[in-house]
Amino acid sequence: MADEHESFDLRSPPLDPSAAAGHSWFPGPPPPMYSCTLTPELVHKAREELQEKPEWRLRDVQALRDMILKEQPNLRTRLDDAFLLRFLRARKFDYDRALQLLLNYQAGRKAWPEVFQDLKPSTVKHVLDLGFLTVLPQPDPNGRYILCLRPGKWKPNDYPFVDNVRAIYLTLEKLIQPEETQVNGIVILADYTGVGMSQASNPGPFLAKKVVSILQDGFPIRIKAVNIINEPMIFKGIFAIIKPFLKEKMAERYILHGSDLRSLHRNIPRSVLPEEYGGIAAQLDLCAWSRVLLNCEEEFIVEFCQPDPLEGVVLPDAMLFEGEQASGQDDDTFRGLRSQLYYCY
Repeated sequence: MADEHESFDLRSPPLDPSAAAGHSWFPGPPPPMYSCTLTPELVHKAREELQEKPEWRLRDVQALRDMILKEQPNLRTRLDDAFLLRFLRARKFDYDRALQLLLNYQAGRKAWPEVFQDLKPSTVKHVLDLGFLTVLPQPDPNGRYILCLRPGKWKPNDYPFVDNVRAIYLTLEKLIQPEETQVNGIVILADYTGVGMSQASNPGPFLAKKVVSILQDGFPIRIKAVNIINEPMIFKGIFAIIKPFLKEKMAERYILHGSDLRSLHRNIPRSVLPEEYGGIAAQLDLCAWSRVLLNCEEEFIVEFCQPDPLEGVVLPDAMLFEGEQASGQDDDTFRGLRSQLYYCY
C-alpha cells in the first residue's frame, strides 16, 4: 500500500459528439488541462467578489494542493487545478476555509452512504422522469442557472426521499463544472404546489439537517437565492424544520412569493421562466436536464463509484455529521414540529 499521498485522476472524460449533442445548451466538462474560460467581465467579477487574482490563480491552487499533501496525506481526492479552484472560489480564496470545505465535502460522502454509494444518473432516472427537479435552459441576467425543484411531484410511496437528495447532488455536481457557475452561483426555484402533510413530515429534522449541512457547508457552490412559490400554509411547519440549521446569511436568501407571480418576476425575469410560471421561455422541458445527466453516466462512475476517499483519514469531531446519538433529540423535536405541521395543515 502506498505510503505517500494517494490521488486519482478523476477528471471528467471527454464526451463523444453524439452524447454532447444531447445537451448542447449546457457547457461540457472542463478540459483535462486547466485553461481559464472566464470572460473578461467574469474575471473582473471574480476579482471583485471572490478576491481571485488571475495572475495568482495557479499559485493559490498550488498552495491549497500543498496544504492537502501536508495536512491530509491519506486523503484520496482529485488534485487537479479545475477541481481545487471550485473550493477556493466558494471560500473567496481563503486557503484554510477552502481546505475545510473540501474535507466537509468528502466527510459528507462518508457520513451518508445511502446517498453517495453507486451514485450515477441511471440510479435516479425515476426521480428525473417524475419531474421532481430540472434546470432551466437559460441562466438569469446575472448568469446564474436556475435549479427548479417541485417537491409536490413526489409522494412517500413512490420511492425513498433519499433518492431525491441523490438527484439534487448529481445536478449540483454537473452545475458546478462550468467556471461561470463557480463565479456567478445558482438560483433555486422551489414550487410547492401539491405539497401536503405526507411530504412535509417525511424527511424529519435529522435528514433535513444532513441535507442543509451538505448544501451549506459541504459543497463548493454559491446558492444566491431560494425562491419559494405556491407554498401552502403547511410551509410554515416545513421551514420550522429547516431554519434552525440555516446560517443567517442563507436564511435571508429565502424569498416567499406565495402565488404572486409578479413578485417572482421581480426576482427572476419572465424572459428565462417557462410558461408555467408566467414566463415567455416556452413550456417547462423536463427531458432536457435528464438528458444532460444521463449522457454523463461514465463521468459520474469515475467520480463517485470509487474507493472511500476518507479511508485512513482521521477528522476532527467537529467536522463530522452528528450520528445516531443525536437522534433522540431530533425525534423529540420532530414530534413537536409534527404537531405544528398538523396545526398548519
